[in-house]
Amino acid sequence: MELQCKVQNYEWGKIGNESAVSKFISSAHPDITIDPDKPYAELWMGTHPNGPSVIVERDLFLSEYIKDNHDSIGQDVIQKFGVSVPFLLKILSIRKALSVQAHPTKQHAEELHWSFPDMYKDPNHKPELAIALTPFEALCGFRPLEQIKHFIKKMPELSEILAKEHVDNFLNSDENDSSSTLKSVFHSLMTCSKDSLSDSLQKLLLRLEKEDAETQSSLLYPVLQRLHADYPGDVGCWAPYFMNYMLLRPGQAIFLKPNLPHAYLSGDCVECMACSDNVVRAGLTPKHIDVPTLVQMLDYNSYTHEELLFNPKIEDSNSCIWSPPVPDFAVVKIRVENGDSYNTLIRRSPSIIIITSGCGDACDTEPIKAKPGVVIFLKASRQLTLTPAPGNHLEAYQAICNI
Repeated sequence: MELQCKVQNYEWGKIGNESAVSKFISSAHPDITIDPDKPYAELWMGTHPNGPSVIVERDLFLSEYIKDNHDSIGQDVIQKFGVSVPFLLKILSIRKALSVQAHPTKQHAEELHWSFPDMYKDPNHKPELAIALTPFEALCGFRPLEQIKHFIKKMPELSEILAKEHVDNFLNSDENDSSSTLKSVFHSLMTCSKDSLSDSLQKLLLRLEKEDAETQSSLLYPVLQRLHADYPGDVGCWAPYFMNYMLLRPGQAIFLKPNLPHAYLSGDCVECMACSDNVVRAGLTPKHIDVPTLVQMLDYNSYTHEELLFNPKIEDSNSCIWSPPVPDFAVVKIRVENGDSYNTLIRRSPSIIIITSGCGDACDTEPIKAKPGVVIFLKASRQLTLTPAPGNHLEAYQAICNI
């Protein structure tokens, strides 16, 4: 069944026809007019109450349909999650950075929801998987310790606003006590006064402006400059010196497990997550920053780029799957070339599928014209046949439960 999905026009989204979100919705629904001055940030595909999808042919919310059609969810999913689609599939089109953030574990989410229900509105965890559709910039996980130490030594503008005792302990620490000393340094940064933050960033920007290109590059001046232009004086502008700066190629992915600090900076991606709104923010945002919760919960282990890349497994000649270590979701990429036809693998869960390139037909019982932006709900234990139009191909992403 084809779905009409919710567009979110958040301020950080790409504008007008620059956005992959707007391109997808205008391709799938030519009657929708794209506002050239409006941001098109996210396309939500699923049953989340803040952006529920509608079954086109029935003019009925998908969430209402599944209440009366338990077979569409499947017994295995019902036993684990109840009568629900436990994941949310998205397309994101990012013009400027989203907040530096982390998501709590399931147990921690339940505790936060119980203690602060106005701030943490549900008891669920929010693991996320992001797969790049275009070159995609992100900050993810704390850097190797020697890199963080290098930046602190090279930038007095940073070390001067941190507690000297914590900086000294961190710079002299070995691997055995590095996590605790990094936590102290990060806490010192997060509790720094706004005036000190603003002054230190201005001083660093003025200094780097006069440096040679090699020094500017090594001290991440282009990234800092962009972040500061969008969020002047914000503590999150210091985040690239603590976190890995990653540029993903199309098809590369990162899995954002609980407590892992991260921020998306620019680009377009497919994102899948558990259904939750639990976010603990650390910067690059006008929203509330919960410093005590954040500092206590973060994963202070160091990661390399290679450790953070989340690679798929080949299923067959037409599909590969990203299977994170959570039951809520997995994502399959399907590619069917000209002259072929492909039956999707039978899954014990419902699927939400978005066509991302090419054209042709998608058929379970009734054919749907498959083209970029078309979103399909497939019942549990059913197959979808994808057939490219002559001289064309079809590419799609399929979200399923990871059971």
